Amino acid sequence: MTVLPDPTCSRAVLVGTASYRHLPQLPAVEANVVDLAAELCDPTVWGLPVRNCTVVTDPLSPQTVLDPVYQAGEEATDTLLVYFAGHGMRDADSADLYLALGDSREHLGYTAVAYQHLRTALRSARARRKIVVLDCCFSGRAARALTGGDVLAAQAAVDGAYVLTASPADRIALAPEGERNTAFTAELLRILREGVTEGPELIDLDTLYRVLEERLRAKNRPLPQRSQENGVGRLPLARNKARAGRRTPSGPVLAAEVRAAVVATGLALARLLRATGNTRDAQPVLRLALQEQQQSGQAQGDLVAVQLELSELLAETGQVREAIEILELAFHQVHKGYGPEAVLVCRRLAELLQESGNHLQACEVLKHALDIMEDTGPV
Repeated sequence: MTVLPDPTCSRAVLVGTASYRHLPQLPAVEANVVDLAAELCDPTVWGLPVRNCTVVTDPLSPQTVLDPVYQAGEEATDTLLVYFAGHGMRDADSADLYLALGDSREHLGYTAVAYQHLRTALRSARARRKIVVLDCCFSGRAARALTGGDVLAAQAAVDGAYVLTASPADRIALAPEGERNTAFTAELLRILREGVTEGPELIDLDTLYRVLEERLRAKNRPLPQRSQENGVGRLPLARNKARAGRRTPSGPVLAAEVRAAVVATGLALARLLRATGNTRDAQPVLRLALQEQQQSGQAQGDLVAVQLELSELLAETGQVREAIEILELAFHQVHKGYGPEAVLVCRRLAELLQESGNHLQACEVLKHALDIMEDTGPV
């Protein structure tokens, strides 16, 4: 394959558990998911639309982890990428891998997410290719399960799946104290940000694994593991920035790409801030992202995503009038469209108009949403 997976037909679900009640804290995990989301959405790396990248931080229940995977699996037709960072666990009565949640307790698998349940979600996904990246202790058990190394192999098989893990089956992953990211994800991010000097123009999964292993071995850190089916390792995942830097000088296109990257990063950061209860800092980040997106005049989908996020935050903090103004602007941009974004904008705007007493205008907006749904079917 000589082109990247179609970002509009692909999805990513990034899950990170940094805070625990009964297990050691992993503060670097919070940075992991934010930084990885920014790189995947960066148009100079892959260009995944922000709305196609779901970030889940500090989940407390299995459904909080698995529901977004099932939803992404229904939407993605090209590639589905699932990333988990946090503690990996072994149950006292089995050798299976469990992904720890905030309330998980050591050796009690029922308090965590069984990896086999994640495999079930992947098997049901429509995507032609599935990528699983696990940055947790004992994550090599997931790779072993897919290669037939234990009795669960028959149940574990996932067609078209590539599993990349931070450590062998019986080794712990490493979160160096004082570093922003965990050891494994730090090297993964470095490859995405800087590229591979002697690598191909597009970095495929096998190249990614090879370079990760070389760099982690050189630092005497836990070595990654992998397994794959149907030759998915040849799938390109990112543009090689090291090659791009040698090819041509920067020009007008670079400015647009940087602006798009600012928007993608800002939206991902604002969502993480909101998820952790920090709405005060999320608001200026969203305003900056909205300003950059409006100036670029491109990628309407990302503009609507920022407008929806900002309007929701404003409404939550009592700034209803400004929230309505932003949604009205979004409505004028999408009212002639027939996608799910148009329906969502209509619904959100109608709700706020009704709450503020503008019932007639709310009815008109809802009627428009119904017209869209009748023309296109359920959204």
